[in-house]
Amino acid sequence: MMFMATEITVFSGGTVTASLWVFLVLIAVKLVTLVRKQREDALVLEKFPGPPRHWLLGHVHKFEPPDETGGLQWADDMAAEYVYGYPVWFGPVGYLNVTHPEYAKTILATTEPKDEFVYRFIKPWIGDGLLVSHGQKWFRNRRLLTPAFHFGVLQPYTHLFSDSTNIMMAKWRQLGAGASIDVFEHVSLMTLDSMLKCALTVESNCQVDRKQNSYIAAVFSLTKLALQRFHLFPLHSDLIYYLTPMGYRFWKLCKVVHQHSESVIRDRREALKKEQVQDSGQRRKYLDFLDILLKTKDEDGNGLSDVEIRDEVDTFMFEGHDTTASGLSWTLYNLARHPEHQERCRQEARSVLQGRSVVTGTDLSHLPYITVCIKESLRLHTAVPSIARKLTKSVTFPDGKSLPPGSLVGISVWNIHHNPHVWRDPKVYDPSRFLPENCKGRHSHAFIPFSAGPRNCIGQHFAMNELKTAVALIVQSFRLSVDENHVAKGVMSLVLKAADPGLFLKVTPLD
Repeated sequence: MMFMATEITVFSGGTVTASLWVFLVLIAVKLVTLVRKQREDALVLEKFPGPPRHWLLGHVHKFEPPDETGGLQWADDMAAEYVYGYPVWFGPVGYLNVTHPEYAKTILATTEPKDEFVYRFIKPWIGDGLLVSHGQKWFRNRRLLTPAFHFGVLQPYTHLFSDSTNIMMAKWRQLGAGASIDVFEHVSLMTLDSMLKCALTVESNCQVDRKQNSYIAAVFSLTKLALQRFHLFPLHSDLIYYLTPMGYRFWKLCKVVHQHSESVIRDRREALKKEQVQDSGQRRKYLDFLDILLKTKDEDGNGLSDVEIRDEVDTFMFEGHDTTASGLSWTLYNLARHPEHQERCRQEARSVLQGRSVVTGTDLSHLPYITVCIKESLRLHTAVPSIARKLTKSVTFPDGKSLPPGSLVGISVWNIHHNPHVWRDPKVYDPSRFLPENCKGRHSHAFIPFSAGPRNCIGQHFAMNELKTAVALIVQSFRLSVDENHVAKGVMSLVLKAADPGLFLKVTPLD
């Protein structure tokens, strides 16, 4: 027995030693690869002047702590000094940070793929959907999905946006006059509610009790986990991340979301088959996103597979609820800070809606001042601060400088929107910038909250319609004011959010 115990101990020790050596070799290989990549990036970027970097951290430490500018005061300063762009280093990884419309136009005119350094944190959740796919798959699916965002399809959604906004405002009324609320928390649930109605025709009741629905809780948690991982550099390694409790939870929640999406898709396929043989008198008055995905066919008569449909639904849920929530939250914040603009929006909303609690598609074109206020907020507090691309072929900028294949490029939408060489007094909230008479002569890529070019946001009209609907209904019925006890501080990640404790506003019913 003692002999066997000794043998087992030796065997275990040998296994541990061998595993340790394998681990050390893997680390050494990784370090050599990173050093080689760092040298290659440095040679490529040396033609673009920029700020000095820390030998280990690069420029990561420059983006902290968060402040009212979104934690990007340093980036704003650099954009003012280096007009068109400058190298930025995240540890050993270097890329060109584009800060001027002219450079941005060169990159966005291409169909170059998104850089997985940023988007890989959410890819296990959203799969190979339109946001991250590239090549022939992207071309095909973009063409197939375009009808889902046609004007005629989007119009009925304003009723669904109205329903979700009214549920949120009913909660505000119950809190009493002058209640201080974390706007992001309320608005995120509202936009998620809207997305479920428009994408899947699901009445989730998530604004009342999100814990009742495991899918809602999972989507909410996945978004937060992805953003947390983005800010913790050691967790960028898949090997490390999926060994942590956070990584395990992320993986488990992905399974919850995927199983839910697959179940809904399966049930809808069966329902559509029955509709073909039954009386259609009871059909819905609008097509949701899933209907269109299931019915669309390419020129060869082939539709999307169940996996492709699941990826597009999950992508739509991620992109549609969190980015719109950011845009709406900061719009309400800017209107609270500027009561004169808020009052002008209120008068416009009351004139158009005449007290109605439902916005129609026709109403949207009669809200020009609300529209310019939203646009100025999207400029000042850009919902998606940066777009990352990885070049598959060389690109030459108008000044003759070029980047070779394999280069990483970040189009800093935030910096472009705050560049003093492009915008006068860029840190001032001034909706008049977007009045028609003031837009003449402006660079086509000076304002790109939804990106631009062939890979622009396919759902930009959907998002703007939801923003206009929600703002009109809210300012018609509520007065918004800043909670002086909570200073709003933006924090930069996949979308612009508010740092802890949140973005607090006081809401007072007017009726």
